[in-house]
Amino acid sequence: MTKVIYPGQTIGIIGGGQLGRMMAVAAKEAGFKIAVLEPSMDSPCGQVADIRIVAQYDDETALEELAEVSDVITYEFENIDYEGLKRLTEMAYVPQGAELVRITQNRVTEKAAIVEAGCPVAPYIVAETYEELVAQVEAIGFPCIVKTARGGYDGKGQQLLKSKEDVPLAKELFEHSVCIAEGFVPFVKEVSVIVQRNGHGETCCLPVGENIHVHHILHETIVPARIDEATALQAEREAAKIADHLQLVGTLAVEMFVLEDGSIIINELAPRPHNSGHYSIEACNVSQFAQHIRAVCGWPLRKPKLWAPSIMVNVLGQHVVPLTNSISKYPDWSVHLYGKAEAKVNRKMGHVTIMTDDLEATLTQIKDSGIWPE
Repeated sequence: MTKVIYPGQTIGIIGGGQLGRMMAVAAKEAGFKIAVLEPSMDSPCGQVADIRIVAQYDDETALEELAEVSDVITYEFENIDYEGLKRLTEMAYVPQGAELVRITQNRVTEKAAIVEAGCPVAPYIVAETYEELVAQVEAIGFPCIVKTARGGYDGKGQQLLKSKEDVPLAKELFEHSVCIAEGFVPFVKEVSVIVQRNGHGETCCLPVGENIHVHHILHETIVPARIDEATALQAEREAAKIADHLQLVGTLAVEMFVLEDGSIIINELAPRPHNSGHYSIEACNVSQFAQHIRAVCGWPLRKPKLWAPSIMVNVLGQHVVPLTNSISKYPDWSVHLYGKAEAKVNRKMGHVTIMTDDLEATLTQIKDSGIWPE
């Protein structure tokens, strides 16, 4: 049953990272209180929360405490303990439920759910062991990508196989979990759709973003994506089909490949706000974070509008000093830093959003700024 949560009540967030922080800031603007469960004391979300519960995510006492102080509970990342979350749904109001996490934590169940929703995926096989991979990989052909079923992000937990001779490179992946092998798709662009749905089945998509990765880490998201209108409409349709199939409440990021002919293939899902949707804080009439809060609190969703073409650029550890030294040069840049204490190389420390009337000129300005060396 969908409940309505009102300003003044408390939203519990599992996970204290930057997504939780931006979720909390959006919720506090609407007058909610925030409780966060997070193992580290000075987390990005903890810095803006009203109640901090410092404990491991599977700590039963801590989960009970979160349930006690919260009127509704959400989460900011999917690698949380499924069993713990399932128990939490029995003693607290968790409108997203636990099944979405169970499905998206594992690439095997995730792929199956996408196929069941009637959406296109790259050809793939499931291999329980390395020997199974060797026996079946010819069915997929080369090149192909072997990925661990569990864990892995920003390019970790996967191996590209260009030919039969490369197959042994994937052997160590099986030390971690079952794997899937996907046929390599000759795509021309990577895009993502942030789809959001409330308990009444009302569904909205943010404008499609075009994603550019550097060393497997998202570097830029360009909105609107530089794709045909028919492709953008198909991308939104497929995302909404998956959201309905999963009975989504909250946010789902659907990552896709665009092929030469404009058709799309679904790559991966993330059951939470997503790095590629950060532009929406400035560039839309409703951010992905504000919409997420509306969805889990049983409020009507707002139809997203894009105010202006925009580019979001990730700020990694190595970019923080060049960026802070250059802030005075770029008055049109909206700078978000997440309050992380240590700026490690390739660690996501923040992002910059630039609204613009000329995407190409702004992309050149970003390149020429010297903040993001190639």
